[in-house]
Amino acid sequence: MRLVIIGAGFAGMYAALSAARLRDIQGVSPEELEIALVSPEPTLVVRPRLYEPKPETLTAPLLDVLNAIDVNYVQGSAETIDTKSRTVQIATDKGPRKTLSYDRLVVATGSKLFRPKIPGLAEHGFAVDSLDDAVALDKHLKGLAKRPAVNGRDTVVVAGGGFTGIEAATEMPARLRDIFGKDAKPHVIIVDRNPAIAPDMGEGARPVIEDALRKLGVETRLGAGVASLDGSGVTLSNGEHIESETVIWAAGIRAAPLTQQIPAERDNFGRLLVDRDLRVPGVDGVFATGDAARAACDNEGNYALMSCQHATRMGAFAGNNAAAELLGVPTKCYHQKGYVTCLDLGEAGALFTTGWERKVAMVGDVAKETKQEINTVWIYPPKAERAAALAVADPERVTDVTGFL
Repeated sequence: MRLVIIGAGFAGMYAALSAARLRDIQGVSPEELEIALVSPEPTLVVRPRLYEPKPETLTAPLLDVLNAIDVNYVQGSAETIDTKSRTVQIATDKGPRKTLSYDRLVVATGSKLFRPKIPGLAEHGFAVDSLDDAVALDKHLKGLAKRPAVNGRDTVVVAGGGFTGIEAATEMPARLRDIFGKDAKPHVIIVDRNPAIAPDMGEGARPVIEDALRKLGVETRLGAGVASLDGSGVTLSNGEHIESETVIWAAGIRAAPLTQQIPAERDNFGRLLVDRDLRVPGVDGVFATGDAARAACDNEGNYALMSCQHATRMGAFAGNNAAAELLGVPTKCYHQKGYVTCLDLGEAGALFTTGWERKVAMVGDVAKETKQEINTVWIYPPKAERAAALAVADPERVTDVTGFL
């Protein structure tokens, strides 16, 4: 029997850990149940931190962990999924394509930044969505120091006033002072079509965010979108033109395109609709998880968000359940009632909220300490020791934040 997992992000990593854990509990050998993880590189990109400087350091190796738990790593990019023949075609940098059959498949392909066809965005826009995006932005910012301080060199426009946009914008003043010198006066502007900043964070959290933006000197242009970009800067939908050599697009994500090959229903974000066990209804042998899946977290109408917090736990349930079906043991109903957010606010600290209503629990330096622990400890892979790695993969305990609630 073979269980194939596509993707080495947070959901894919925990799917592999959890499936291997259940196999171990059931006393089944790796030869009887092969678990294979497909990804271009055996590396976890710590995506939630890509707004930070030195993005090239924000990865974690996975090969030793996978080897420790007897998960086979298959290098390459999954290009084609045939759910009728239960095969995945994998493209490699060297050599011919590989075809991998599966008895169960976990689609953990994540998400990508949504880049609309705005004139000039592809040519002049930057992002912090992927490692390549973040490295390109970092290189660009460092290169600005060699240019004259005119024509918007010191102005950064962030398109998108949600979670990612706020973290990128509030980190930017310190990043630019490190590049230009401590006496530099960078100009950072967040642009968003919504009438208020952080539209999803709620009324309680918004004053904290607005206060942090004021302290950092970050401006906002609300109720307006980006109409076009060119070499001189960005033009907004209200006609305002902002001179800037750095425009960062942070306005939404969509499920990775591979999900479109699964003959099933999807939501407006391209996520596959799944049942409470994270199966894709009507498609035998296929599970979806993380940003590739729209899953109910509880019986109260709350659905998993496209976030690391949900991806890790969803991955653990998907991996466990896919293995459980093959091993003939009961599956576990995915649930994630506890929900918290921790928003980095740069030198202004952080904001920690609890519950779906986002009740403010911590702000400033105290919240910043929690954010740093999350970013540097909690979301990283476990040690490459079999017992330790399998111990962290119990679906019921992965990303259990009820202690904060």
